[in-house]
Amino acid sequence: MAGRAIYSVTSSPSLCIPYSSASSSSISLSRLALPVRISPRTNRFPRIHCSLSANDIKAGTNIEVDGAPWRVLEFLHVKPGKGAAFVRTKIRNYVNGSTVERTFRAGISVEEANIYKETKQFTYKDGSQFVFMDLTTYEETRLNESDMGDKTKWLKEGMECILLFWKDKVIDFDLPITVKLKIVDVDPGLRGDTAQGGSKPATLETGAVVTVPLFINVGEEILVDTRTGAYMNRA
Repeated sequence: MAGRAIYSVTSSPSLCIPYSSASSSSISLSRLALPVRISPRTNRFPRIHCSLSANDIKAGTNIEVDGAPWRVLEFLHVKPGKGAAFVRTKIRNYVNGSTVERTFRAGISVEEANIYKETKQFTYKDGSQFVFMDLTTYEETRLNESDMGDKTKWLKEGMECILLFWKDKVIDFDLPITVKLKIVDVDPGLRGDTAQGGSKPATLETGAVVTVPLFINVGEEILVDTRTGAYMNRA
């Protein structure tokens, strides 16, 4: 790398700015130039380590704890009658999926995990790997099936997903909230039943099984909420 840029953190908890001073003005800009690859789709910038105060932790915040990236699921600011205030959290590890409770003393500095997102299209499955392609650069990203969890049951070729990166490695991916999938099989005893009310299991083209109304038939396309796996309506 041609050089190293130095950054400092302002009083704003998540804002990082380049360090500058009169003494540094004489340094050649070419020596500090960093090779930057900015994705046209996501405006990806070089990794910048920032810190935030524990007081600023909230649901959805990405933090780095014990050298790993975590997402804050729940938080509660506690100010006891005696003793110091603290923040009680429930956090999920992006890498292994584990969830733990963690307490931070109010006011301490917490490292913010620099997680960035890129939109990729799922193109095909190659053995035990799922291949995603950047529609602008045509670069491929491969994810192992063992690392993707049960989200794959909603994954269809041509579907655009959001890949989450940390330290240039994919740590998770987000599906569209709503997906359109075709029914390939239903309970034989209820096939074609148009009765109002009631439900039946149906198998989708991806292999996932969802509960649908009795009037849904093979060949129809339906909308499914990937967060809950629930049938929404006909497509």
